[in-house]
Amino acid sequence: MTSRSATWPAAAPPSAGRRPKLARLLCRVGIMPVVGRVRAALHRDVRILAYHRVLPSAEPAGFSFDLDLVSASSEAFRRQLAIVRRRFAPMRFDELADCLDRGRPVPSRAVLITFDDGYDDNYRIAFPLLREAGLSAMFFVSSGHIDSGRPYAYDWLVHMLCTTTQPHLHAPELGIDCPLPAGTDALTERRALAGHVLDRIKTLDADGQQALVDRLQREWALPDAAGHPDCRPMRWEQLREMHAAGMEIGSHGVDHRMLAKLSPQAMRDEVAGSKQAIESALGAPVTAMSYPVGGRDAYNDAVMAAARDAGYRIACSYLAGCERLQPASRFQMRRLPVERHVDADWFEGMLSLPELFCHRSRETGR
Repeated sequence: MTSRSATWPAAAPPSAGRRPKLARLLCRVGIMPVVGRVRAALHRDVRILAYHRVLPSAEPAGFSFDLDLVSASSEAFRRQLAIVRRRFAPMRFDELADCLDRGRPVPSRAVLITFDDGYDDNYRIAFPLLREAGLSAMFFVSSGHIDSGRPYAYDWLVHMLCTTTQPHLHAPELGIDCPLPAGTDALTERRALAGHVLDRIKTLDADGQQALVDRLQREWALPDAAGHPDCRPMRWEQLREMHAAGMEIGSHGVDHRMLAKLSPQAMRDEVAGSKQAIESALGAPVTAMSYPVGGRDAYNDAVMAAARDAGYRIACSYLAGCERLQPASRFQMRRLPVERHVDADWFEGMLSLPELFCHRSRETGR
């Protein structure tokens, strides 16, 4: 597709629609807990919450990275943890894996908390709030980025699109050739364009994706080696501190690449290599992984087999929904994505009646 317009329509906010209004009504009249108990009596399944970033504000001023990866403000996250602790049954992944191994049911209204990628705000903001609430979470990290300290390729692509002084985006690999927005609303419009570019780039194979990002870095003189304070991975010493305090650390691949779009050997290297790197750094076994991006085109039977062969006990996708414990789901557990527009009532609705209130799966994942 070729676009001649510099204006890209922003996507409707996730809060649009009837779900948040209905959740608010059910909470205010006191029906939501009853609905949740009735559903729990009918379905013994597990809810795995999926977060990426928690920042002081859900929409920080001048933020030149992907706002869709901001799952909650710090205050919203504190409220969400209080709901999990008060009305649900928090679990850890080692407990979930034991239930799978032994064929035991999970507790009624079981909830697990996960974070993908390994941003340093997970350590600075989310980790203290989890400790304050007395809860644990699983942090799926990309070991190569922990080693290098470099930002993730998709994040850097968004940053380049938001900040470059170049007037034009020429990306024939994606069928995009358009002027870059300028003027008072440029950042908002460039974020919208970046969303389109992210969706398009994920249709390429993994090498093609990296080649495009590398080309734009060279042509726009925006090397990711410079990094940025708004998008840093955690460090190993931070992960060791979190692990010692009861947090779980899992794999999100080595370089955050879509595993199903790699060659078979490169895919296996990502799956096994990340596990080995994290185990070496933490001195503890890694039993769970989350597939980078996690949509239907990001993993397949070969990826799940590689995870099993590498010694993982469980693996997560980014497909939306709850999961009943059964052998077929062990290496593609669905999760409930948490996004920045979700208020406390909507969050409780997602956990109480996920079929109605959870976000729909994105084909391209995260």
